[in-house]
Amino acid sequence: MDVSFLGGPGPQRGVGVVAPFDFALDRELWRWTPDDVSLHVTRTPYVPVEVSLDLARMISEHETLQNAVSTLTEVTPEAVAYACTSGSFVGGVMGERAMCEAMSRAGSVPSVTTSGALLEALVELDVRRLALVTPYTVSVTRALEEYVAQAGVAVTGCAYMGLTRQIWKVTYREVVDMARRAAVRGRLGTADALFLSCTNLPTYDVIPQLEAELRIPVISANQVTMWAALRRLGTRAVGPYQALIDTSARTGTGAGSTLPGPAAGSVLPAAGPVVPTGSVLPEGQEPSDVRGVHGVPDAQGVPGAQGIPGTPDEKQQKGWT
Repeated sequence: MDVSFLGGPGPQRGVGVVAPFDFALDRELWRWTPDDVSLHVTRTPYVPVEVSLDLARMISEHETLQNAVSTLTEVTPEAVAYACTSGSFVGGVMGERAMCEAMSRAGSVPSVTTSGALLEALVELDVRRLALVTPYTVSVTRALEEYVAQAGVAVTGCAYMGLTRQIWKVTYREVVDMARRAAVRGRLGTADALFLSCTNLPTYDVIPQLEAELRIPVISANQVTMWAALRRLGTRAVGPYQALIDTSARTGTGAGSTLPGPAAGSVLPAAGPVVPTGSVLPEGQEPSDVRGVHGVPDAQGVPGAQGIPGTPDEKQQKGWT
């Protein structure tokens, strides 16, 4: 069949994405991307260093980010996103801003990071109190708490997994269980929203149903990254009914929300035991009765756990996006 009359594919706009070397969820980023936008993904070099907060700092050094952005210049993206949560909050709010400036200088285009996009999303949704879910170890989770605190946002509850590798293999059931734990009303009251941290944590399909069950906006690392990057192009992220992307889903968001309840045929896993978690434990303090091996139920029967007793935190951290 002669297709020459079609004139070729339609014009595409581009978003450059700088991802850590262990990033495995390229397809999830594409699911928020409209048809007329292409993602041009590059990765930072592999670093054979003991996994820790120090590694997060190394992989987000300005020279590393600038070199990565430079590899994208030939395809002329209109914006560049650094798709890494811990790498962009490890230096605090000022460190995140400096990363964006470094990337913008290298590519001469607007830049955004996952953690910067998180703060944009919190302003967009008028969030003052936030519940957190992370796959991280104690020290990395604490750094995220400190980052949002610098932005004037209080953490009402936090559930973390203490994982060391292959975060992209976490199941939706585990994400949902941790979300339910984090969203329990804490000493600071009910959260205005829930954040699922880590760009290597699968979240796309659980967001609408979690919002329906918890009745607060649920945002994730990959979601906010794409939402903010596409804003730089003057366009919108696409996706199923979710508060950040669809303004009609924001009715009654925040504490005392009146978001619609779970729809018929909800695909959320059945609720497991709910364990109030509050904030992360102080440095060096771990619950003695909780096992932290990924995929092994903890003392309450909930997959995932809050740290691995007897294991130095620096030895636990891997797959840390």
